[in-house]
Amino acid sequence: MLPTMNRLFCIALFLPALATAQSTPSADSLKNLKFREIGPANMGGRIDDFAVVESNTNIVYAATASGGLWKTVNSGISWKPIFDDQPVSTIGDVTVSQSEPDMVWVGIGEANNRQSASWATVFTSRAMAARPGPTWDSRIHTTFPNCHSSIEREHGIRRRAGPLVGSERRARRFQNHRRGKTWNKVLYINPDTGVTDLVMDPMNPDTLYAAAYQRRRSAFGFNGGGPGSGIYRTTDGGATWKKLTNGLPKTDMGRIALDVYRRNPNVVYALVESEESGIYRSDDKGENFTRMSGTNPRPMYFSQVRIDPNNDQRIWVAGVNMAYSEDGGKTFVTNRVTRIHVDFHAIWIDPSNSDNMIVGCDGGIHFSRDAGRSWDAREQIAIG
Repeated sequence: MLPTMNRLFCIALFLPALATAQSTPSADSLKNLKFREIGPANMGGRIDDFAVVESNTNIVYAATASGGLWKTVNSGISWKPIFDDQPVSTIGDVTVSQSEPDMVWVGIGEANNRQSASWATVFTSRAMAARPGPTWDSRIHTTFPNCHSSIEREHGIRRRAGPLVGSERRARRFQNHRRGKTWNKVLYINPDTGVTDLVMDPMNPDTLYAAAYQRRRSAFGFNGGGPGSGIYRTTDGGATWKKLTNGLPKTDMGRIALDVYRRNPNVVYALVESEESGIYRSDDKGENFTRMSGTNPRPMYFSQVRIDPNNDQRIWVAGVNMAYSEDGGKTFVTNRVTRIHVDFHAIWIDPSNSDNMIVGCDGGIHFSRDAGRSWDAREQIAIG
């Protein structure tokens, strides 16, 4: 038997002879050949967001940084891509209507601060069960036809609408009526500031909290933070906004993440980037905040905080490693979520059973049935 190198050399000499001996295939002879997916062999990532139908948690939508939107109806055993025909494959946010589960909203354009970012648009889909695949409608073209839509010129939507790049007079939060057919500007701060997080009071949809982030990216770097950053609250559906300051850092702030406790909306948590970075808690709807600890891993890239929907003392903070607190953010551990890929960007906790969790990271999608102590990787999405 020939040594390995000799065998490879003989094959290399033989292949060109085969190629010249055969005629060049015609287009007709190849027309029935199609590419077939033979992977993935491992995980796919980065995962940016989840939307889960709470009345049937087998139905999950997963938003990805570079692979569009995927849907499962069997808790991740199999996945189907449902956004492949759209112009952009990077998604920052996905939301499903719990009262009308066939209504799905998608914000394209990843909102994590990286060296590149995509333009943002808002899409909505209906009647997904009645057709083999969803039909998508861009929800912003009819409002701003003269500028290819102001929202479409924003750079990434993750519970947000705001620019990641450059100085933009369009930096603001938008409010929509008539299921997104029309949009109004309701919060504007300055040309360099957008809204990076937006959460709603679960018992009063007129009360919302917006995290403003002043930043500017150029070809050689970016400045993250400034006097424009802060937390704003509206109690009249966006007609007026109040800046919340009591107990928050007095110096310039950077990126901020927010969450409201599902069982008691008086409880609000904020993950704040500043000289006094850390996690802050309010027990009076943001009127006063208390700094609980200095935990805030790489805020410009992560900035995700989630309150356990059944226990306001259990807090999850995304980062390279997942941080977990059982005392309201006073102390955190990073050894709760282990033996799976790092760099976490998406967290979902089942409101009916906190043991059921889904996390998304640079290494794909993982399901837990014991509150994060062990994980089952879903490696069926071909976006590696």
